[in-house]
Amino acid sequence: MTRARHHTPVMLPEVLFNLSPADGEIYVDGTFGAGGYSKAILDAANCNVMGIDRDLSAFENGQDLVSDYGGRLRLIQDCFGNVADHINDPVDGFVLDVGVSSMQLDQPQRGFSFMRDGPLDMRMGEGESAAELVARIDEADLADLIYCYGEDRQSRRIAKAIVAAREHDKIETTLTLAEIIEKAVPRKRGDKIHPATRTFQALRIAVNDELGELERALEASIKILKPGGRLVVVTFHSLEDRIVKNFLRDHSDKPQSINKYKADDHDVVKPFKLIHRKAVLASDEETKVNPRARSAKLRAAIRTEVVA
Repeated sequence: MTRARHHTPVMLPEVLFNLSPADGEIYVDGTFGAGGYSKAILDAANCNVMGIDRDLSAFENGQDLVSDYGGRLRLIQDCFGNVADHINDPVDGFVLDVGVSSMQLDQPQRGFSFMRDGPLDMRMGEGESAAELVARIDEADLADLIYCYGEDRQSRRIAKAIVAAREHDKIETTLTLAEIIEKAVPRKRGDKIHPATRTFQALRIAVNDELGELERALEASIKILKPGGRLVVVTFHSLEDRIVKNFLRDHSDKPQSINKYKADDHDVVKPFKLIHRKAVLASDEETKVNPRARSAKLRAAIRTEVVA
């Protein structure tokens, strides 16, 4: 049994509602992961799905699904920011579930989580590992990285502790790094979030250029979606959601204040029309059984007919 068969992705009913799968249409699952969205889309209609994931293990584990759906599912190993490189004709829908997958978190050898010890890796694909990044980056840049990507106000104290620790020994495992951070910023009584959580998030985002990938994928959505095609994005923290929110604000026909120095602004047809004015949140029922859904936000839009 594949992982996809017993993995339920976050906000699945809301994703399907906004994507509206139909027979004969083509959809792109830009963050294939364990295949939960792809399987649900294929089950919802007699359609075709192209799944993209840079993670080799996701690509390999998904081959059973490819076989199960008799050619209706095609998998590509690549970053979802490169989606336009793999699309010849515009598609009917593009869905993204941004961030680290539960499959990756559950594998200690991947180094995404400090819940169990493992190598400080965090790579979704190729490139520099988190251990290599921590070993080379200077203190000021590390503090900025933790503050910007982890939104941690203790970033300077954490960066100072990491740099001091690496002078004595290499930081090569997840628990080693977590312990360094916890000593520098002890957990207060009642704190539910481990002091290392935001630093791990920041390093993961930096190692995988996650925000850059998201920006590239959003820009590519204008090109790959046909008129009437739907863009659906699920995010899990404010940095991701802010990028999606701003992109849709700038590229949708939602009424905005008109610049008096650009009198023709109201004549410009934007490439998207918002389905919801605000982000959609997970249901109370889902958040009760899946804590990860508590921070999830869904934004969706429809590709317009004409772009001026």
